[in-house]
Amino acid sequence: MVQSAYNASNADLLNIELQLLLEAVFLRYGYDFRNYSKAHIKRRVLHRLSISAISSVSLLQDKILRDRVFFNEFLDDLSINVTEMFRDPEFYKSLRENIIPKLRTYAYFKIWHAGCSTGEEVYSLAILLKEEGLLDRCQVYATDFNRKVLEIAKEGVYQKKEIEIYEKNYQLSGGINKLSDYYKSRYGSVIFDKELSCKVVFADHNLVTDKVFADVNLILCRNVLIYFEKNLQDNVIALFYESLIPSGILCLGTKESIKFSQHGLLFESVDDYQKIYKKRIV
Repeated sequence: MVQSAYNASNADLLNIELQLLLEAVFLRYGYDFRNYSKAHIKRRVLHRLSISAISSVSLLQDKILRDRVFFNEFLDDLSINVTEMFRDPEFYKSLRENIIPKLRTYAYFKIWHAGCSTGEEVYSLAILLKEEGLLDRCQVYATDFNRKVLEIAKEGVYQKKEIEIYEKNYQLSGGINKLSDYYKSRYGSVIFDKELSCKVVFADHNLVTDKVFADVNLILCRNVLIYFEKNLQDNVIALFYESLIPSGILCLGTKESIKFSQHGLLFESVDDYQKIYKKRIV
């Protein structure tokens, strides 16, 4: 296996090559992965070496720099695309109980779904908003740095083999209908109603290099910060703080927290377990 080229005796060499690779990617293409979790980067790079039959990170770097098509494949490797509809149903239940009543107080509100991946959780949010009678009163911005997954999200077409899991998640989240009320089946796929995305703008945005996206009432960025090193986590949390209106809501994943962030005191907890926070008015 390719991984055997990097054993304990030359682990330092691997780390140096990885650092040089990320620097080269930033200089050549403008994508900045230098402050991503080193464990995540190493895992994905070794996977790419294995499936590409390339013997070293240095040779991989040469191919990435010279071959844009190959770089796009590598970009998919580093993109965080683990998602499903109504992922962590208890989160959506908390959203219904704790956040929806607050959103009802606005005549119009804006939501930023950062790191939306292929869009399953965006459609989950749209379904929840529709059931609560709020979809027509909002604008949702769904963003990701990976344009390939954004195209999938825009289409709203997913494999039918996953729908049983999605249906179970939906019911556990407090759904009031059947998930099948929101899609049509066709040739092994499910196509979600375009009505659900009529208030959604899918856009290219990089949390690492881009600035404030919009002034919003609610931000969802779940299970993304765990792939960042602490200094990058702090930078992104500061970005979210600047993007939220006073008393705006920030939703993170259950394995993430702002407790140890230098910006932690700028938020107060709404739901400790589900990592839902409210921006303090200072």
